[in-house]
Amino acid sequence: MPSSPVKRFDYRALPSRVLFGAGRRHDTPDEVRQLNCVRPLIVSTPEQSELAGNIAALFNPPSAQRFCEAAMHTPWDVTSRALAVVQEAHADCLIAVGGGSAIGLAKAIALRTGLPQIAIPTTYAGSEVTPIIGETRDGEKHTRRTLDVLPEVVIYDVELTLTLPVRLSATSGLNAIAHAVEALYSVDANPVTSIMAEEGIAALAAALPAILDDPSGLDARSRAQYGAWLCGTCLGSVGMALHHKVCHVLGGTFDLPHADTHAVMLAHVVAYQAIAAPHALQRVARALQADEAWRGLHALTSRLGVPQSLAAIGMPRDGIARAAELVLEQTYANPRTPDRESVKAMLERAWCGARPQTDLS
Repeated sequence: MPSSPVKRFDYRALPSRVLFGAGRRHDTPDEVRQLNCVRPLIVSTPEQSELAGNIAALFNPPSAQRFCEAAMHTPWDVTSRALAVVQEAHADCLIAVGGGSAIGLAKAIALRTGLPQIAIPTTYAGSEVTPIIGETRDGEKHTRRTLDVLPEVVIYDVELTLTLPVRLSATSGLNAIAHAVEALYSVDANPVTSIMAEEGIAALAAALPAILDDPSGLDARSRAQYGAWLCGTCLGSVGMALHHKVCHVLGGTFDLPHADTHAVMLAHVVAYQAIAAPHALQRVARALQADEAWRGLHALTSRLGVPQSLAAIGMPRDGIARAAELVLEQTYANPRTPDRESVKAMLERAWCGARPQTDLS
């Protein structure tokens, strides 16, 4: 197939060190030393406190403190408590262990202290390789992009994903796919990230059903982690669009589960974009081995057994109009210019779990 003309583009590589492979968590103390640090603060959610303790136990003599109160959407009250612990412990670096909640908290601390970070992700969310932070205060989630929050080191240890529940594996993986999908039609799209995006989508689309069939399979788990790294790197390199704006509004305003929200909304937003971004979505369809991108994504979410409606994950129906209004505030660049009525119609269909629809005019 002849290649298409290469248009003018910008590409910025992000300055992170990545370690990939089973057992790589044991390299954490060496990485701390390479950062010229000696007093790490390990952050996690309450559910991952045991894992945080296991990472702390790698340090000899014991020098790592823990803060295990990370929460979804990085609420400011949690960040303020963590900052107090940083000061009391005289911490000189941060180790985030877990998913987007832990990594988001470490980013929020780093933003205000300048401390270096090591991220040890246990989900497929991808936040560990992005210079993006989303924080919630007074019921609204605000997102910004700055290299000040990019972790210096990322350690991908597939063994830490083996206990990730199948349902969360699926929703987290769909969250990662969303990063790559939007990278393909981003206003900042370029040939490098587009190759990574298509490969990342294909890797996750193959790995997630295999994880569903055999949650302990290292090959599928490694493939999913590889795909998540690629997809997250895409998100870190280019701008976000409508899907992420919708999910940030729904998550920050209604406290919906982050990965579940992405899983429910992805096929709906891709159907919404279908006419405006045909070439980008052809690549998504190819990665999914589907006729159309939105159909392939809808089939994948159905195959994985993830939530199919906003109602199922706690979205109040009377919040739809408010959500549509918030989506249109400070909108991200998007192939299709969103309007209130079409966004509201899309959210209505997503709320009740209806089939995604391309014509919402």
